[in-house]
Amino acid sequence: MSAGLGFGLISAQRSPGDPRTWTDLYREALDLTALAEQLGYRSVWTTEHHFIDDGYMASLLPMSAAMAARTSTIEIGTGVVLAPLHHPLRLAEDAAAVQLISDGRFTLGLGLGWMPVEFEALGADLKRRGRAMDEILTILPRAWSGRPFTHHGDVFSFPEIGVRPTPETPIPIVIGGGAEPAVRRAARMAQGFFSNASPAKLAEQVAWATDELEKADRDPAGFRWIYYTVMCPGANRESAWERARTHVHAMRWKYGDMEPSANRSGELPHPPPLSDKDEDQLRKATLLGTGADIAEQVAGIQDAVDVDLDIVARSYFPTMTFDEQAEVMQQLAEEVAPLL
Repeated sequence: MSAGLGFGLISAQRSPGDPRTWTDLYREALDLTALAEQLGYRSVWTTEHHFIDDGYMASLLPMSAAMAARTSTIEIGTGVVLAPLHHPLRLAEDAAAVQLISDGRFTLGLGLGWMPVEFEALGADLKRRGRAMDEILTILPRAWSGRPFTHHGDVFSFPEIGVRPTPETPIPIVIGGGAEPAVRRAARMAQGFFSNASPAKLAEQVAWATDELEKADRDPAGFRWIYYTVMCPGANRESAWERARTHVHAMRWKYGDMEPSANRSGELPHPPPLSDKDEDQLRKATLLGTGADIAEQVAGIQDAVDVDLDIVARSYFPTMTFDEQAEVMQQLAEEVAPLL
């Protein structure tokens, strides 16, 4: 197994002009998961949104169960489930099922969500999402204990019940996000944090978490830091960017197009032309070049913080063909992972 390189974030999105169906893309996502294990990746991660016209993955726990059934050693993680959009008891049941199917290889990553249409359509309150997350993080460990319990909170309330089946090994929870409250919540109530901040911001997040861990009398050494960042290998940084350019642009542009797409029908739109300013920003945020080049950039990120990082290559590009994607995965596994 590689020294900590993970792969994601798998989203099974369709692309303009691509003849592949969602059936094809979900089949390929499972094939890529199996390939990630074969190549020695430590972990593989999915990502959630709802109602997007390109079909951005909405059901992470069923997919995680399928990924677990196709593999035997790799960690399966959600990066992240938008927790306030889910009822905590159903979330607890589904996560327990994934943990059992995976034989203890599941990590539940949770985030708040940010898109108003998702909250409105699914009957959740955007303004109370932080409160909902606090309650969910209280409920989940009790639900997985196997003992009946009750909960009466500001957001969720239910009678005394026992959630079964229960996981046979603990399900670690990591919190994703960027804001200080998310980091501090993770330090108080979870087992780790899932970040893609800039190196300077990451150092600030580590400081917030360390402070909160000390206040909660928790050992910082037991707190996991998972850092995901876009990587694309090549013979040099210039050729790597030429390879990655349109794919990174499409990935980033779609986030701004998500809410407008929720009630859109018809053909998928193409991203607009990439401006020089936006291209410069995207290029600076992408780790590019040979395996040694990328490993050096990862080392710079690691050196900015006083904690060990589990590195995840956010190198799933929906606009790539399966063969192109597999080649990127293989190069990262063979050229970058051994240097981490």
